[in-house]
Amino acid sequence: MLGLLNDLLWGKVLIVVLISLGLWFTIASRFVQFRYFGKMFRILSTNQAFKDDKYGHLSSFQALLLSVAGRVGGGNIAGVAVAITLGGPGAIFWMWVVGLVGMATSYFECTLAQTFKKSEPDGTYRGGPAYYITRGLGKQWKWLGGLYSVLLLITFGFGFNALQSYSVATSVNDAFGIPTYYTGIALALVVGLIIFGGVKRIARVAEVLVPVMALGYLGITLMVLGLNAGKIPDVFMLIVKSAFGLEPAIGGGIGAAILLGVKRGLFSNEAGLGSAPNVAAVAYVPHPANQGIVQAFSVFIDTLILCSCTAFIILLSGIYDPATIADQGGVALTQTALADHVGEWGRSFVSVALLLFGFSTIIYNYYLGENSLNFFSGENQNIYNAFRVAIICLCCWGAIMDLGTVFAFADVTMGFLALVNLFALALLFKTGLRIMKDYDQQLASGVRVPTFDAQRFSDLNIDASAWELEPEDQQQRQSGTSEAVVTTGR
Repeated sequence: MLGLLNDLLWGKVLIVVLISLGLWFTIASRFVQFRYFGKMFRILSTNQAFKDDKYGHLSSFQALLLSVAGRVGGGNIAGVAVAITLGGPGAIFWMWVVGLVGMATSYFECTLAQTFKKSEPDGTYRGGPAYYITRGLGKQWKWLGGLYSVLLLITFGFGFNALQSYSVATSVNDAFGIPTYYTGIALALVVGLIIFGGVKRIARVAEVLVPVMALGYLGITLMVLGLNAGKIPDVFMLIVKSAFGLEPAIGGGIGAAILLGVKRGLFSNEAGLGSAPNVAAVAYVPHPANQGIVQAFSVFIDTLILCSCTAFIILLSGIYDPATIADQGGVALTQTALADHVGEWGRSFVSVALLLFGFSTIIYNYYLGENSLNFFSGENQNIYNAFRVAIICLCCWGAIMDLGTVFAFADVTMGFLALVNLFALALLFKTGLRIMKDYDQQLASGVRVPTFDAQRFSDLNIDASAWELEPEDQQQRQSGTSEAVVTTGR
């Protein structure tokens, strides 16, 4: 039954719905992900973007790293290898396509998460699909927000955290011979130290961990590209030709290339699932569209950069042979390919990369679970602490169990999670366009850094306190300049 539901949801329904809505969002927004691509880098242009706010807010850069921590995971290493094995090199082309389209979907879901966020006493914010469903669609839709929160808690808070622990423990065991239960215990201890510190500590860990793991993986790929510079044009041509059936059938042919490329792309970047908006809402930004633009960039990082890294490592290697590639799959294929380029230490590098990717995803998944609990219970520390203890136990349990059934169940709940979020996005799309046009109009009128005036949107159920500028920013706004906002990178 789980297999049939998975095939129906991910093989037919969700692929059509996600691609259709992504194209609709892209065209109706006048290709927002491309119009503002340059602005995605602006958050990285100031030193202050990397520093904590003195009022307790999290920066847009920290929210970006939190979302990248979740998007980047085993799918970037194992998932891409599976796509090439079953769908051929053409699957990578369709993975790129779904990533580019998904950037628009991510823009709107994260913009809406910012618009309808609520402020907390400690200077942080809460938000996400459950909040924009309830606030944006009205109280009569609160049941849908509750359903989304339950699915989010089951899928990411419990199911995928156990699965990530299993992936990390088995990878370490394969590479270094360390028993899985030792890895599970160590993982539980480290995760416990982080999650009991709340979202601020999670953000600080992400600030260090995400750049290290992403840049490290990108660095090894650049080394591979340098060693095989002459083959790069041929690999590009192979990917494009295979995508349109212009090469001899590899894997399952053009149909499998499209199916696997789209499916693995969606699994990897999560655009449309509603998971990333939960962390996008935590940032202190001058305008909701600002964070929408930044979060679209996280999809680009995940799919267009890091997934491509794995693809080129495999396709440029001497072990890539369409006739025998089906004998390998997942992490093993990536490990063997990298070892062919740099030597046997490449196998250990892939295992360490998977360890870091999996660890970052666990702390991200924890926050998604905490955010879903907040929707029902508010800032109830007893419930939070009970959930934290449960996560620590899951890290130990997941490391030593065969989780095939759990994985299949989590896939089904994630499918329904996506459908709920996409339904809400379709209903709230006009609101998203209205927020985007406000941003566009301010830029067109010469405003360097557009700001969001909640009073101008009094017909929307917005928490006005979440959009109160801090004293220095308010002073600069009243004086007619935006210099304070510019210098802090907000």
